[in-house]
Amino acid sequence: MKANKKHNSGSSLLLANIGQLLTLRSDFAKSGPRRASDLTELGIIKDGAVLCLGGKIVSVGTTKDALRDSWLRKNRKNATEIDCSGKVVMPGFVDSHTHPVFVGPRLVDFEKRIEGASYEQIAEAGGGIRASLEGVRKATKHELSAKALAALQEMAAYGTTTAEAKSGYGLTVESELKSLEAVRDAAARWPGTVVATLLGAHVVPKEFQGRSQAYVELVTKKMIPQAARRKLAQFVDVFCDKGAFTAEETEQIFEAAEQHGLNVRAHVGQLSETRITPFLRFNPASLDHMDHVNEADITRLAQSDTTATLVPGANYFLGMKEYPNARRLIDEGVPVALATDYNPGTSPTISIPMAMSLACTHMKMSPAEAITAATINGAWALRLAERKGSIERGKDADLAVFAVNDYREIPYWFGTNRCEMTVLNGTIAEAKPSS
Repeated sequence: MKANKKHNSGSSLLLANIGQLLTLRSDFAKSGPRRASDLTELGIIKDGAVLCLGGKIVSVGTTKDALRDSWLRKNRKNATEIDCSGKVVMPGFVDSHTHPVFVGPRLVDFEKRIEGASYEQIAEAGGGIRASLEGVRKATKHELSAKALAALQEMAAYGTTTAEAKSGYGLTVESELKSLEAVRDAAARWPGTVVATLLGAHVVPKEFQGRSQAYVELVTKKMIPQAARRKLAQFVDVFCDKGAFTAEETEQIFEAAEQHGLNVRAHVGQLSETRITPFLRFNPASLDHMDHVNEADITRLAQSDTTATLVPGANYFLGMKEYPNARRLIDEGVPVALATDYNPGTSPTISIPMAMSLACTHMKMSPAEAITAATINGAWALRLAERKGSIERGKDADLAVFAVNDYREIPYWFGTNRCEMTVLNGTIAEAKPSS
């Protein structure tokens, strides 16, 4: 695959002769995230074409129809034209749960887990999330920004065009704000889209052990107001689980976020069951992990637009035998998204295709369901569905081109990268030559 000229978001781009164009457009008059059988609707066009101008999608259809377009006929010589014969083109992935602001891997945790230590035992021994604190607290904003930018660039190489980015490895006011500033700086140097999340309530740091309420007050009275005032975050997240924060503490933090105009989301049900119904009054965009969930809560969740974001990479890396029950959630009408949970301790992967493969093999999602969960439903999980997650006129020009003949190959070829080109807001940012 070869573009015939250098391209940027201000010029026109035509992807033509596409073997399978997955538009993710819906032919039904429904609003909100995809549910149940709607997850399988990919809106496939054969021999498709997508025309982008100024970072936006301006037309979608067959190549034959595109070449009849009067504007394109007049301006074709000035467009960057890419032949996608035998390729799959789909919306860029929306990775709606990542933790890219950290300094180094947690290799001791990795070895101890292999030796049989549990997540809780590692945390009690000083590993886990707390093991990442010193590096982030000592690092400069520039160092953290460089780390985050490198992760974003690597994500783009696998087809991701939009990513959520959490803080959460500093757990002081200064280091959490520094982490969010690093996310902002990295986002400014990446052509994709980044949504920043304040995760000051990741765990209770060692200096507050036994005084969790005092730490919650630090989060609610210092971190959230300053992050909101400086416009450093769009969301506030809480790790509500055994060994982290209680449901009552989570509600306190959500209330503070609401008072300061920030949306909310939560890690919940990864290690133990927490009743989520009380959280729904805050209209969370997403509840993530969801390994352990109450039947009554599933019914309530299905009646809301809150997305259940599943992160099977964490289950895989932690060596868990059980994965989130995606089939149960989907069959009950809960909107489901997929994300990497990229982080140094429990899911060190930037690959959405790998997360999709795990979803198919271990959670029995179909390839079509996995694609929908990683695109349009990921966009809903970030409240960006009006701009992201499908290939439709007027949406952002976020596209991923895969060197495969059939979309089902994307999760089939696990542990490898078949993404050949990524378009982020109209800019060709990552490409590799065809083999």
